[in-house]
Amino acid sequence: MRTYQRALTIAGSDSGGGAGIQADLKTFSALGCYGTSVITALTAQNTVGVTAIHPVPADIVAAQIDAVLDDIGTDATKIGMLHSATVIDVVADRLRHREPRPVVLDPVMVATSGAVLLEDDAIDALRSRLLPVATVITPNLAEAAMLLGGGTIDTVDDMEAAARELASLGPRVVLCKGGHLKADHSVDVYYDADTRVGRRLDAPRIDTLNTHGTGCTLSSAIAAHLARGNTMDRSIAQAKTYLTDAIRAGADRELAAGHGPVHHFVGWWASA
Repeated sequence: MRTYQRALTIAGSDSGGGAGIQADLKTFSALGCYGTSVITALTAQNTVGVTAIHPVPADIVAAQIDAVLDDIGTDATKIGMLHSATVIDVVADRLRHREPRPVVLDPVMVATSGAVLLEDDAIDALRSRLLPVATVITPNLAEAAMLLGGGTIDTVDDMEAAARELASLGPRVVLCKGGHLKADHSVDVYYDADTRVGRRLDAPRIDTLNTHGTGCTLSSAIAAHLARGNTMDRSIAQAKTYLTDAIRAGADRELAAGHGPVHHFVGWWASA
């Protein structure tokens, strides 16, 4: 019998479909994986903003993880919005116990619209409990600064210093995303704690408001490529290419009034 490459997402639900669980499952499917999910929170949101958040009880989060891993299993795990310290503790505990590696952690703290998605007391738990069990983390500039206790990250040199410091907290690989830098190109910094080698990944900046869910999409694309057996280097490079293509394909589309989604099925829809 043939098998699937399996990818699990542990994240919040986005009713607008552009980010969160919905973006993760679309990305898994587009990149050839069978996606499973653990929902950590329900959000009422659209392209304009987040209007409500309903956390899922921690015991239900744990039960979802166990249900998936007891039967289906996974070849890679992506973690997104966790919202509270209690849920972070439960997820970290299950990851240590079940070891569904590799683990791609996107430390979601603020939505594209500016809505805060992580409770204040959860940042310490994220830093101390989840970073040590992550294989790769994918913070943007604001998230990297918050994980390091404050300050600002304004340059690529700052990003490189932040990536090295974040790697000292436990993850094997740090991908510090530079999408919010004011530059003609989007530069991400990739740092490997094992080899102590860092490098810059450059892509053209695409002028568009349709960037909702880019962080979710990139991290789930990395997880999908890892689930398919690719190396970390190749998984990150291929994920960045996929995201760039998805942004470009969705750049001139209009869905609603705010920040629209990327085109997750750029390689599949003929109209893309």
